[in-house]
Amino acid sequence: MTQNEKSIPVIIVGGGQAGLSMSWYLCREKVEHIVFEAKTACHSWDDERWDNFCLVTPNWQCELPGHPYKGKDPHGFMVKQEIIDYVKGFVASFNPPLREHTAVTSITRHEGGGYRVVAGGETWHAKHVVIASGAYQDAVIPGYASAIDPAIHQVHSQDYRNAAQLPEGAVLVVGSGQSGAQIVEDLFLEKRKVHLCVGSAPRVSRFYRGRDVVDWLADMHFYDLTVDNHPLRDGARDKTNHYVTGRNGGHDLDLRLFAKKGVGLHGTLETIRDEVAHFAPDLKENLDDADKTNADIKKSIDAYIAREGITAPTEAPYVPVWEPDGSNTPLDLKAAGITSILWCIGFRPNYRWIDVPVFNGANKPVWHRGVTDAPGFYFLGLPWLHTWGSGRFSGVSRDAAWLASQITGKDVPVA
Repeated sequence: MTQNEKSIPVIIVGGGQAGLSMSWYLCREKVEHIVFEAKTACHSWDDERWDNFCLVTPNWQCELPGHPYKGKDPHGFMVKQEIIDYVKGFVASFNPPLREHTAVTSITRHEGGGYRVVAGGETWHAKHVVIASGAYQDAVIPGYASAIDPAIHQVHSQDYRNAAQLPEGAVLVVGSGQSGAQIVEDLFLEKRKVHLCVGSAPRVSRFYRGRDVVDWLADMHFYDLTVDNHPLRDGARDKTNHYVTGRNGGHDLDLRLFAKKGVGLHGTLETIRDEVAHFAPDLKENLDDADKTNADIKKSIDAYIAREGITAPTEAPYVPVWEPDGSNTPLDLKAAGITSILWCIGFRPNYRWIDVPVFNGANKPVWHRGVTDAPGFYFLGLPWLHTWGSGRFSGVSRDAAWLASQITGKDVPVA
């Protein structure tokens, strides 16, 4: 060990729900550890969500270790402040060894075994390191955005708060995943003129045959399906989440209905050049594919109902309420009165500070259930780490318990 180097058995990087779930299990098992958080515990729920944000999964799926949802509306959807209160309540439910405002800037292999971690200007030696910093560090904004007239306000979804934050005028929303589709509704309800670039994100109905679709899928054990048994296997991690909303009790987000009510729908954005947006000719294909995914989920529920002999109300098949006219006309932003562009095209992970051989040729971490080939080096809280819920309130506890068992060498039951 070098001079002034401190030693501790386990270091957790990231104080969100994943890192703190890991800490909860290690505290229960009396394993000495420390959690480094660059900002504050679970800050993203407060700092990177819009004002009207709410869960898209029902409250009963909130199952952080030792801290399940205990409110009066298990089939409702917590709004932003309720989510913040829930995660703060989790932090307060135990005493994690948390170091906030302490960024980890370097992780390397240690000559004595284990890992050297530099955090907040201090150097540590740990036998085990858990990377729980998530996969959403670097906001994706295309390079050509810098050439757009600065008079057009640009903001990424993580920085959007409400319609009043944007200048008067129409808004171009780029990306139709969960954030993009929900922000379109947020702007539409504020009577803003909106144009949406529709990508390949699938959609799902909120309710079907008398129940929330999530309830049906839970009964069908979809949320127990592991990535190893998923038809796409590792490819499941690259799939965009289905768009739907829990707002005002939950409902479908049907982009066709938005179009019928005046939202301008366009295909995938290819580029913006001289303040003219150019689109791929895929609007109809993207809408049809999203509807097909929704229909396929309904068919799987129908089959389950029939197989189990369940009595449930019937529901007529979905009929599209709007169809594109087949044109693919470029959009002159200034002529359309567009004064803002909202980039809702996701994030990239940032692991540049990790110098450990756990990445493939595409610089993506390689693991099985979060365990890498580097002894004592783990990842937690990533999409489909093990199941659909791995990066969510519903499944991170199970993953954390598993990694705790790898660290302690004994079975660690899920709380």
